[in-house]
Formats: sequence, C-alpha cells, structure tokens
Amino acid sequence: MSEDLSIHKGTKAEQYQSLIPQIRALIEGEPDLVANLANITGAIKEQFGWFWVGFYLVKGDQLVLAPFQGPVACTRINKGRGVCGSSWAKAETLIVPDVEKFPGHITCSSLSRSEIVVPLIKNGEVWGVLDVDSEYLDSFDETDKEYLEKIVAEIVF
Repeated sequence: MSEDLSIHKGTKAEQYQSLIPQIRALIEGEPDLVANLANITGAIKEQFGWFWVGFYLVKGDQLVLAPFQGPVACTRINKGRGVCGSSWAKAETLIVPDVEKFPGHITCSSLSRSEIVVPLIKNGEVWGVLDVDSEYLDSFDETDKEYLEKIVAEIVF
C-alpha cells in the first residue's frame, strides 16, 4: 500500500491515467470498505480539486452518506430523487452540466453547479454511488464518465 499521491498535470485523460494506478496501490490489500472509499475520495479530490467528492451507500430504500471530501452534505437520499437517486434507480452514470436544470435536483450546497454520479454495481445490483460536484457549469464529460467508471470498478469487498 502506498499513501503518497503524485499529482499529475496534463489532459484530463492523462490525469486519470496517472491516478488510477495510484488508487489501486492505495486500496490493494486493504479489506475495509470504508477505508478504501475514504482514500478514493481523497485521491480524486486532491487530483482534480473538485468542490465535493463522495460516496453514498444503499441502506434499505435510501442512499446514506458515506466517506466524502468537501462541505457537509445531504445525509439520506431516496431512490429516484435528485441526481444520485436517479443514477441509482437507472443503474447508469449521469452527467449533469447544470444542476439547476435537473428535475428534482437536491440542493445540498448552492455552490454546486454541475455533477456526475456513477453507480457502484455488484452482481447486477447498485450498492452505492460515487457523486462528484463542481462549482462550475459543465465540468464533466465522457472522459470523466469513462475513467470514474474504471475507478469504481476497482472497489471490491
């Protein structure tokens, strides 16, 4: 396990390509899910400096706040509600260029302007989501989708 993170500059794809092996090294051999989710959020936040990076885990019929980096957040989200709940219900990654235009958006912080949510899927079931918010409009694209999906694929428990 390596606790050192090397911040790489370059294109977004190059930054992810540098980050993914470092995340692998951070979580390799560590069986504790919470510790791994915490390190993943820290690594993503450090690399990209986004406003908020965190996980919500499925607990019964709600998503419940899990490890995150950023200001305080909504604690519970119902399935199908907001971007996170919609990603869970659809079992697909959602990219929202302007959160104010997303029907039913949940405002945890008025500073959040765009968002990407990636579902965590095991055996065909969503067990959580990775939520990333930016204070700028249109911050996320297909490159983020591709690489964030690769990052969540690294999570095993």
